Amino acid sequence: MKTPFQVIFDAQKIHERVAELAGQIAEEYSNRPLMIIGLLNGCFIFLADLVRQLNTHQLSLIIDFMRVSSYGSETVTSGKPTLIQDIKIDVKGRHVLIVDDILDSGYTLHFVIRYLNAMDPLSLKTCVCLDKPSRRQLDIQADYIGFTVPDGYVVGYGLDYDGRFRECPDISIFSSDPGVAHF
Repeated sequence: MKTPFQVIFDAQKIHERVAELAGQIAEEYSNRPLMIIGLLNGCFIFLADLVRQLNTHQLSLIIDFMRVSSYGSETVTSGKPTLIQDIKIDVKGRHVLIVDDILDSGYTLHFVIRYLNAMDPLSLKTCVCLDKPSRRQLDIQADYIGFTVPDGYVVGYGLDYDGRFRECPDISIFSSDPGVAHF
């Protein structure tokens, strides 16, 4: 029986890329405090690894979280993001980096950028673990991108399918085909 996972980035490749991203970010913010806002739930593993790597560059960090959903329990975006949990720390006058798991349609990131820009940050940039340009519905690009992925349902390293597979250390394309073995 076939496995439902086609690994596209293994844990070692992910670790190496996160370290590279941290180096790029640290270079840009070398002498400036940085506020990182993680978009839950999918970013939590990527964000944890990223901030640990940023710590090796002795960057001054403040971390907060938002929860925004445009999917609900569906696998296709509604195109109408909803703020479920707001940040608790004021972004006004701060350098802010939004961290998300995947840039797909663009609706969520576009919503968050507009929302946070209205709060008058000093600067606002974005970092995504995965970029899936084949599904983009809005003209938006991330400032920092871990990997570009093909169309397909991606799981692992924080990304889920119906609440499952977030804990997988690799990033994989997932098949929900009933003829494929599921764990």
